[in-house]
Amino acid sequence: MTISTEYSTAISARGICKSFGTGEARLTVFNNFNIDIADGQFTAIMGPSGSGKSTLMHILAGLDSPDSGFVTLAGRTITDISDAALTKIRRNHMGFVFQAFNLIPAMTADENIMLPSKLARTNVDPQFKHAIVDNLGLSDRLTHRPHELSGGQQQRVAVARALVNQPDVIFADEPTGALDTRSGTEVLQTLRTCVSELGQTVVMVTHDPAAAAYADRVVMLADGYIVGELYSPTVEAISQALLEVTK
Repeated sequence: MTISTEYSTAISARGICKSFGTGEARLTVFNNFNIDIADGQFTAIMGPSGSGKSTLMHILAGLDSPDSGFVTLAGRTITDISDAALTKIRRNHMGFVFQAFNLIPAMTADENIMLPSKLARTNVDPQFKHAIVDNLGLSDRLTHRPHELSGGQQQRVAVARALVNQPDVIFADEPTGALDTRSGTEVLQTLRTCVSELGQTVVMVTHDPAAAAYADRVVMLADGYIVGELYSPTVEAISQALLEVTK
């Protein structure tokens, strides 16, 4: 099944090769790997341990470099460029949400949200920021520091921080891994809303079928290859696909 033509490509990776180690200990993760991520969609990357899902996200986000091949994000090549240029692209065109909230303890929620724009020295659209904060239910928490917030609230602050510069893509690496079920659901609903109502592009790595069911598309990896894709997936369909991959 192909991506609908109404969507353009947010990220494209071509001919990606990636190995770790040397000699007999050398491990090849990807060999001539290709993938496109649609703009304005929620894509989940899944697969068994060692399938390459986290490595793939790191390469797509410019957090790791392939041995060969190239990645483009919103028409910009992010491989084989200087660290300074890559840092600028990450600051201005990407948002990140990790399992660890990575909030600055001494800063308020508002200061944490504004940190990327401060580092990038960019102006934030106040109406857009207000819409994000209101949508995430953080309007009455902006003066609170991380230790005064629940886990779910801290992760929502991290999502707001990822969104505030209106990036081309948000990368989420196991964003609910450190949360209870209720808080995790709140965060996933937030990411879904970012796509459905704000037109955001989200790429999420997860091992949880219930989390992946919030996505528009699930890409299933095994041994560094795409072995299946699901569109408008259900928890049951994802669980079955994972079962088949791990046989």
